[in-house]
Amino acid sequence: MVNLKATPYNLDEQSIQWIKDTIENMTIEEKIGQLFINMGSSRDEEYLKSVLDNYHIGGVRYNPGSAEEVYDQNKILQENSKIPLLIAANTESGGNGACQNGTYVGNEVKIAATNDKKYAYELGRISGVEASAIGCNWSFAPIVDINRNWRNPIISTRTWSENVDQTLELSLEYMRGIQESGIAPAAKHFPGDGIDERDQHLSFAPNWLSKEEWDATFGKVYGGLFEAGLPSIMAGHIALPEYVRYFNPDATTQEAMMPATLSKYILTDLLRGEMGFNGLVVTDASHMVAMTSAMKRSEMLPTSIAAGSDLFLFFNDPDEDFKWMIEGYKNGIITEERLEEALTRILGAKAALGLHKKSRTEILPSKEEAMAQIGLEENKAIALEIADKGITLVKNTQDIFPITPEKHKRVLLVEPKGHEGGFGKLMGMMGGNQKNAMELMKELLEAEGFEVEIYESLIEKAMKLPQEEMMKAMMSIYSGKRPISTLTNNYDLIINLANVSPATDQRLQWPLSKGTPDIPFYVNEVPTIFVSLQCPFHLADVPQVKTYINAYDNKEFTLKALVEKMVGRSDFKGISPVDAFCGLEDTHF
Repeated sequence: MVNLKATPYNLDEQSIQWIKDTIENMTIEEKIGQLFINMGSSRDEEYLKSVLDNYHIGGVRYNPGSAEEVYDQNKILQENSKIPLLIAANTESGGNGACQNGTYVGNEVKIAATNDKKYAYELGRISGVEASAIGCNWSFAPIVDINRNWRNPIISTRTWSENVDQTLELSLEYMRGIQESGIAPAAKHFPGDGIDERDQHLSFAPNWLSKEEWDATFGKVYGGLFEAGLPSIMAGHIALPEYVRYFNPDATTQEAMMPATLSKYILTDLLRGEMGFNGLVVTDASHMVAMTSAMKRSEMLPTSIAAGSDLFLFFNDPDEDFKWMIEGYKNGIITEERLEEALTRILGAKAALGLHKKSRTEILPSKEEAMAQIGLEENKAIALEIADKGITLVKNTQDIFPITPEKHKRVLLVEPKGHEGGFGKLMGMMGGNQKNAMELMKELLEAEGFEVEIYESLIEKAMKLPQEEMMKAMMSIYSGKRPISTLTNNYDLIINLANVSPATDQRLQWPLSKGTPDIPFYVNEVPTIFVSLQCPFHLADVPQVKTYINAYDNKEFTLKALVEKMVGRSDFKGISPVDAFCGLEDTHF
């Protein structure tokens, strides 16, 4: 049975009775509905009410929208739900994870690079202020994965550090900050990402650590959070095979490789049994291949609850998923005891937030009061501080700073590219007409008195030609070499500005052309600076560069802070929280 008087619920008898009475008065359809977190496809009032009426959901995590849109949506949801809802935001890097006009504070690795835990607290605090104002009460953050594999693209900038103690310290500070606003944090992705290099969205990606290694790393982080009263976790679709074999030495490979979200060994025996976690467990998104390919979806839904998940994240087809979850209950995959336990934790989490004590119309503040909390200038100022203190000079084996118009008048800006398809391309398109990083950097440097040219690759030039000419040009790209003097006679400084979004593939992708500025072969010919605006691990692909900087994001204020440092008005202060040298000897010289 769930101890509702203990951490993280700490409920009184009256609240516990509300939970018991609520469960007792529920139909089986209402009980099954509480197990689902919906990702709404619309903010239309009729749609929102229909989801509540037809599926009796336990909570929502919604699509991006403005503060006004999200507020209106959440108000409709709470005022029309029979049982108060958990409404989750993804405040991994600030209030922008709750609404589009919320405050971006900084991603976790950038904050860790400041080497000051107060900024982790500020990330949590600002996230909480903005998310709670528009009706959120739950956050799928902080990310507490440990970045031990530089090839891992999923947590590249999203998690704090490779260091266990730093990860725990900053996660505790984030938790303290966000809870001040009544938001329940859900640390993710248990049992821990950052070991395998693959993407759970597309493939299996186990945590390969031994039992002893896991206990000393991820176990220490989660254990520390549990002791501090962490109310919830998100289970990742990440297998932990060595712990499965600890519980069952005869486990088959299939059992050992089952993602945590479907593994009773991990969610019940380890998380509940060994670690004593009493809080709420939600699965990661249920469309990810590491989960969906493990078994039939009709089996996957009830198995996730039977394994120890309390909440299932996102419908595929609502009617189909709802039917399969009920069938899993009727067929005995979900036992009566397990269903009662999950419902108790779900309602316990809601009661711990005080949702049961408020009338439906009182759960959200007034709209005027809410909007006044979004995008405050004092919160934006924190983001500027983080940029100043986080930008990291990882490597500098040449005497190049400060750069000045006297020494480096003629500057060539080159943008090394990553894979340009898929999610990264989509995010770029969503940027609309805003200036890209190259244009911004050009303007900033010109304002300092430099003459700046943006390099246009042979492929980019060819793509502008008529089709017949384009094909001829493309065929000759491989032989597009040119004299070194075209660089040495025309430029005093070359800055490589990589703006590769960490996604399924975060590695630099070199073009077919050879001997062109796309690839920094010229580090001994012209003074060269390489800046990564996102992925902190590009040095593995350009080990020859003598000066390498991690800026961690491509925001305009970050670029301004970067220029301040390059021209010598501000020192580089950041300390890399990850191995930016990627464990490679050749990246050091």
